[in-house]
Amino acid sequence: MSTTGTTPDGARPDPEQGLLLRLTGPLQSWGLHSHFNERDTAAFPTRSGVIGLLAAALGRHRSEPIDDLAQLSLTVRTDRPGVPLRDLHTVGGGLTAKETVTTAEGKKRTGDTGTLLTHRTYLADGAFTVALTAPGGHGDTDVLLARCAQALRHPRWPLYLGRRSCPPEGPLLLGESDDALHHLIRLPVAAVAPPARNDRTGQARNSIDFLADRPLTCLPVSPDMVLPGNQDGTVPSSELNDQPSGFHPRRRTYRARPLYRRTLSLPSSQFAGLGAAQTTALGTYLDNYFTAMEGSRQ
Repeated sequence: MSTTGTTPDGARPDPEQGLLLRLTGPLQSWGLHSHFNERDTAAFPTRSGVIGLLAAALGRHRSEPIDDLAQLSLTVRTDRPGVPLRDLHTVGGGLTAKETVTTAEGKKRTGDTGTLLTHRTYLADGAFTVALTAPGGHGDTDVLLARCAQALRHPRWPLYLGRRSCPPEGPLLLGESDDALHHLIRLPVAAVAPPARNDRTGQARNSIDFLADRPLTCLPVSPDMVLPGNQDGTVPSSELNDQPSGFHPRRRTYRARPLYRRTLSLPSSQFAGLGAAQTTALGTYLDNYFTAMEGSRQ
């Protein structure tokens, strides 16, 4: 079983071209099992939510195909998991009978049935760093990634974190890189470092969770990042129904896909704190590495 960032034959994973995104804001909501009046959220950005964000940036209508976007791989680093927040909404109250919510039979609600209660769940103050990559560089994925990057810089339609009521805060696109997963591990973490443990060299370290739609042996991990006894992300931890086949309002369908998890140990010095301190550290990292490393572009 592989425990470091190596392939089964012991080699370092090949660098992968991709985009690096920063998904943070006051509220996020990545619906997973939402149904009628109950709107839930996953604990992290979903494939359907991030692909939908790209489609909005590109200006694609819901009836247009998303097969090209669906071939991109999603790897998420949980900087701050956020706090679940459940909100109560009322729909249809105080309206005339003809303006109330339509029933499944096409009729209008009357009397006390005119007001519906709905619950919406959000993640408050969450922060995630995301790598969108094209494993193997199949087809014209380099062109697709470049188009997505340009669209995220100048989106056709407003972007949001799962729901329209959840706009992103600060820079969303961090940049393009020919080794996106390397930077995903090493970018400053948008969190205050909790009490740390020291490694064998005396360096303070903290753990961070990574989630992906494929085995996490793709991560270029150094031996000091590996936590003894922790899952190495080679087998799925669960399954999610968030692989979109299309976003057509009347034919919106999703497929199941595996979810892989891995926890890595990162230096406490990589935790950049909150607010201006974090954005300053992020800007310094991008200036130092993305402009200096060949092939990396902002």
